[in-house]
Amino acid sequence: MPAIRALVRLFPKQLVQRDLPRVTSFFVATVKGEVIGCCALQIYSKRIAEVRTLAVHPDHQEHGVASKLVECCRQRAKERGIKEIFAVTGQMHFFQRLGFATFRQEKTAMFCEVNDRRKTADVS
Repeated sequence: MPAIRALVRLFPKQLVQRDLPRVTSFFVATVKGEVIGCCALQIYSKRIAEVRTLAVHPDHQEHGVASKLVECCRQRAKERGIKEIFAVTGQMHFFQRLGFATFRQEKTAMFCEVNDRRKTADVS
């Protein structure tokens, strides 16, 4: 896990830095014993799982490492009987090349932080 955390820290603006998946959820790519890539499959139910925390060291990008890691996640999902996987990403073109698409080509996932400090309307 320390090697995965060190890799993730290289991308502070692109990757969530806290609440990483469990180490058993990760696949890693190594070169000479050094972790150069990681990707996790977080399973939520028998129906759906998320491809998370995909990172490849800058010195090893553009060599197919990320695609192979996502394929490992896809295979694990298939072995576990998961029906659908998704990714929350800023790299839409990369995931589209791997067969991912927006929900029925019409919907986009939207998120709201529960601990958002902005005031909400009083509904009493």
